[in-house]
Amino acid sequence: MKYSNLSVWLLGLTLIMAVACSEKGSGDNDKIQELEQKISQLEQNQVVTPSSAQNVQPADPATVGAFAFEDEIFDFGAINEGEVVEHIFKFKNEGQAPLIISNIQASCGCTSPEWSKTPVKPGDEGFVKVVFNSRGKSGVQSPTVTIQANTNPSVSRLRLKGEVNRSTGTSTAPSAGPVKR
Repeated sequence: MKYSNLSVWLLGLTLIMAVACSEKGSGDNDKIQELEQKISQLEQNQVVTPSSAQNVQPADPATVGAFAFEDEIFDFGAINEGEVVEHIFKFKNEGQAPLIISNIQASCGCTSPEWSKTPVKPGDEGFVKVVFNSRGKSGVQSPTVTIQANTNPSVSRLRLKGEVNRSTGTSTAPSAGPVKR
């Protein structure tokens, strides 16, 4: 009697799992078919514009500035850990409107930027000063700063690169901790 009840329970559990798996599988099949249709459309160059896409108008050249950097990458070479490197990236506004830098973000806390805070008139020059502190850094480094301005495109990037040699005064061996006397 015990074995027949157990087999009935196992049979019921198996049926419940089979139904649950088939329901889940049908949802997956619908998703797969939907993705296959999208791939097919892309292959036929029938790109479907998502309903959430916004119409974007080209920027009016009279309303934007244009960066013309002397250089966008500065190689500081090899330095020792703890040294501070500074570089000034100079640029000229080659746009038709005053260039306004709205924000600059560094890729890490080891890098701090300063920049021309006032609008840079067409034909005038401005700067972005980047300071890299190598304390606690070693190996190849390439910090970046991301600039947001009224340019087209609106985001530009500047990069420092170089190698930081590990300080000889820093031991990699674990500390023994406090010594009791």
